[in-house]
Amino acid sequence: MLTLNNLQVSKGAKKKKIRRGRGNASGYGNYSGRGIKGQKSRSGGKSGLKRLGMKKIIAQLPKKRGFNRSSHIFNVINLSILEKKFKEGEEVTIKKLIALGLISKPREGVKILAKGDIDKKLTVKAHSFSETAKQAIIKAGGNVIETPFKKRSLLAAKRIKEIKKEAGNKKEKIKEIKADSKKVESKVKN
Repeated sequence: MLTLNNLQVSKGAKKKKIRRGRGNASGYGNYSGRGIKGQKSRSGGKSGLKRLGMKKIIAQLPKKRGFNRSSHIFNVINLSILEKKFKEGEEVTIKKLIALGLISKPREGVKILAKGDIDKKLTVKAHSFSETAKQAIIKAGGNVIETPFKKRSLLAAKRIKEIKKEAGNKKEKIKEIKADSKKVESKVKN
């Protein structure tokens, strides 16, 4: 039975504090576990060490050219490619461009540029157009539809496509199983 006179602290709950600099017998005497000399043995040396020789460190770092780009980098499609790959009156969408293998990074979006000529009447849907590309498509009798770029929407579209594929495969398997079961039933009846 537990009473006040036989209460005990559980093992490992109480830890004895290390008393540094209280004689050699304690194991933390003389240099108090800091060793001899050096920045770390001094007060304030253990935490917040000074970066001495900072100029030297900066001088040793490799100097790389360029800057961080704030504008978005799109997949580029030229008018000449649209002229070659699509038929008169066809609709050009991002999904079709991916299917044809014209886009290497589908997540980055598409920009249409005016390199080459276009004579076909196309409806082009993309995230961005150059002004001259827009004018050339409209001049050829086509339409330009600029869709807002959202990284997540592209990812979502890709996931939906994968889910639909899986669902289609499951439906086919179910049909096969039903057909097999009907064959078995007809054999049993005969």
